[in-house]
Amino acid sequence: MIEYLVGLLAQKNPDSAIIEVDGIGYLVGMSGTSLADLPELGSKVKVLTDMEVRDDSIALYGFTSQKEKDLFLRLITVSGVGPKVALAALSTFNVETLSNAILNSDVKMVSHVPGIGKKTAQRIILELKGSLESVGTPGSGAAPTNTVRSIEEALMGMGFSPDEAELAVKGAPGDASEKELLHYALKRLGAKE
Repeated sequence: MIEYLVGLLAQKNPDSAIIEVDGIGYLVGMSGTSLADLPELGSKVKVLTDMEVRDDSIALYGFTSQKEKDLFLRLITVSGVGPKVALAALSTFNVETLSNAILNSDVKMVSHVPGIGKKTAQRIILELKGSLESVGTPGSGAAPTNTVRSIEEALMGMGFSPDEAELAVKGAPGDASEKELLHYALKRLGAKE
């Protein structure tokens, strides 16, 4: 099993990267989130990996955080969710947002992932909800989900994209009021209040 790769970032593709380790280029499937976290081409990188062996292929999947890897490994245990769909889920939402959607049984939100329909979303929620609660994946001290969602909706109403709104509230203090959270988000977006 290959747990991680340390090498030079040789190439970035829309859904993968090539990491060169001792003259060998490893093709590593990655989420958009992890790809965005990678440095410039030619830089040294450490990527956590999962190797999936199938009857007809062997593939490496890479992650820049342990939380993302853990959620990926949980997602692929769900019937009907393969590695590519799991990466699509982690490209559509960050770990905290996707975990919160699962914990809150938000079928509609989970169904937004390409390749996941309503039935698969329900299966993901049913099978993963308990294991995510026991591990506490969503990160302690995060602002309550309802407050975050209402601020994201307010930001989108102001013309920001869903991705911008999601990033703006990321890392907000857990005890922030709705007003403080909006102030925090606008400050991160560089908007004038």
